[in-house]
Amino acid sequence: MTSTDTVHFRYSQAIWVAAVIAFISALPLASAGWYFTPVLLIPLLIGIWAWRAGTDADRAGMKVRALFGQRLIPWHEVVQLGVDDRRRVIAFLTGGQVVSLPAVPADGLHRLVAASGQHLLGTDDQAPSTAQ
Repeated sequence: MTSTDTVHFRYSQAIWVAAVIAFISALPLASAGWYFTPVLLIPLLIGIWAWRAGTDADRAGMKVRALFGQRLIPWHEVVQLGVDDRRRVIAFLTGGQVVSLPAVPADGLHRLVAASGQHLLGTDDQAPSTAQ
């Protein structure tokens, strides 16, 4: 499996930039007293989350990444992919679990399915070609 076969979904880098600006802006408050230093953790954690969180998909499955962990979901465990009320893609798994796929927008569903080597039903003429 090469890196070109993997589809990466990430949040906007503007979140990471905003977290860096917020961290720098919080430095004067943190320097006012040691008890204000935990304020620096908020933009730091948001920045780490924005850098890490997302979904990677290839023919083997999906890797769902969060702030502190990740989870590999093989395609054979996915019963159905859908879109929730907030236009985010969710996966229904064989055990009855529902997993929200971070950073995957509703219009990215066709790219996610194409990474699995499959195609969306009823969209054969609209799906982009994945042959190389």
